[in-house]
Amino acid sequence: QVQLVESGGGLVQAGGSLRLSCAASGSILSFGGMGWFRQAPGNQRELVAGITRGGSTNYADSVKGRFTISRDNAKNMVFMQMNSLKPEDTAVYYCAASRRLFTIEYDTWGQGTQVTVSS
Repeated sequence: QVQLVESGGGLVQAGGSLRLSCAASGSILSFGGMGWFRQAPGNQRELVAGITRGGSTNYADSVKGRFTISRDNAKNMVFMQMNSLKPEDTAVYYCAASRRLFTIEYDTWGQGTQVTVSS
């Protein structure tokens, strides 16, 4: 089974930027879609951004215009550029993938990376 490993989290001041990376141990073209989720303490895990195998993207309303998801099929990596970060973006961010090709159902997960935004 393909494994996902996130990196790039850290502590940043409000208004700053971070770039998260997700490295897959196999071809990401084997997945119908990939995404970034986040979970803050006491909150449910939520989808932040997704990208299909065809390159279509979707974003949570709270991050539209600030976050950008992208993929590098040759390197088997997915990225999320996060700009204009806010304290409410503080959470553990997870990379996820859907083994189903035509209906996106995230069933493969990374271990998560902490993002902390200070005010």
